[in-house]
Amino acid sequence: MPVRTLDDTPDLQGKRVLVRADFNVALNEGRIEDDTRIKKTLPTIETLKSRGAIVILCSHLGRPDGSVKEELRLDPVASRLEELLGSRVHKLDDCVGEEVKAAVEEREAGDVVLLENTRFHTGETRNEEEFSRQLAELAEIYVHDAFGAAHRAHASTEGVGHHLPAFAGQLMSREIEALEEVRDSPRHPFVVLLGGAKVSGKIGVIERFLEVADTILVGGAMANTFLAAGGVEVEESLVDEDSLSEATRLAERAGDKLVLPVDAVVAAEPDPDAERKIASVNAVPRGWHILDVGPETVTSFEKKVAEARTVLWNGPLGAFEWEPFAEGTFSMARALARSDATTIVGGGETVAAITQLGLEERFTHVSTGGGAFLEFMEGKELPGIRILKKNGRSG
Repeated sequence: MPVRTLDDTPDLQGKRVLVRADFNVALNEGRIEDDTRIKKTLPTIETLKSRGAIVILCSHLGRPDGSVKEELRLDPVASRLEELLGSRVHKLDDCVGEEVKAAVEEREAGDVVLLENTRFHTGETRNEEEFSRQLAELAEIYVHDAFGAAHRAHASTEGVGHHLPAFAGQLMSREIEALEEVRDSPRHPFVVLLGGAKVSGKIGVIERFLEVADTILVGGAMANTFLAAGGVEVEESLVDEDSLSEATRLAERAGDKLVLPVDAVVAAEPDPDAERKIASVNAVPRGWHILDVGPETVTSFEKKVAEARTVLWNGPLGAFEWEPFAEGTFSMARALARSDATTIVGGGETVAAITQLGLEERFTHVSTGGGAFLEFMEGKELPGIRILKKNGRSG
């Protein structure tokens, strides 16, 4: 996908550069639980600083729905950024307006400014022209480095690109390059591993990869839906009832290419302390719940992964947040980590699992996108990437 990158930017010395970052991090009583997204943006920030730019960072955090929520201010992000950069970050209390413009204009080459949560304004998610223009007035160049938000046509992810020369940051560029290669020209055998709760959000991805993948392995509650669609009694297990007909259609089209669990870890209740055991998927005890794939399924899936040259993984294979039901997800994470294949992982829960195991560096590419990852792999053109191609300004 031919997008303009930082290599295409003009002389940046003293230029104000608006960077759309993804600082939508999990907070616990004002403390950042995982700073991965902040760290991923550091190469772009440091490159711009080294080229003498005035770096103006913006991001959303949570869903404040257009009003100021004190617990969703970006102050914790500013503090962590200062630690990581080893230099001051000038945190502002708003993202648009005359006071913000004045504060930005005071900054010098190499300075870093962090604007307040863009979603404190209704104009952000509505992609309002006026709000986009106000953001654009702060800068001379726009850099989009928030792949995880690229599927949203919001003011800071798409609208501002109509007012400024627009370029992809280093994180965005890496995401596009890595994901395009796997989506469009994977090495075979190509295995797709899908988990998570709902089939509905992944129908397009399954459709796409039925054409190019050699095997599609399905776990998690997604598998329950396919099993139920095939007439298996999964008892009280979570099923995406609205997707049963789609699951039937996809399974019929896929044939042997679609591989479902043959056994499961089942529990009397969806609770980590509940009675549990291993059961065939065809013999789930009455009233019990499937909460993880079983050991026979893990062995089968591991064999497929070991034979692959490309593996794409999205979605956990069970309720891995509960230790008794984590083995399926963790086993696959370890299998992919020791594989010689090209391994691509996306989705918040999946990334959380491999991060928990300390295996992130063992994968070819770990995507920062959830919904954006799925839509990109489906072949959709994301608004936040399209603007990096269509914007014809040169500086």
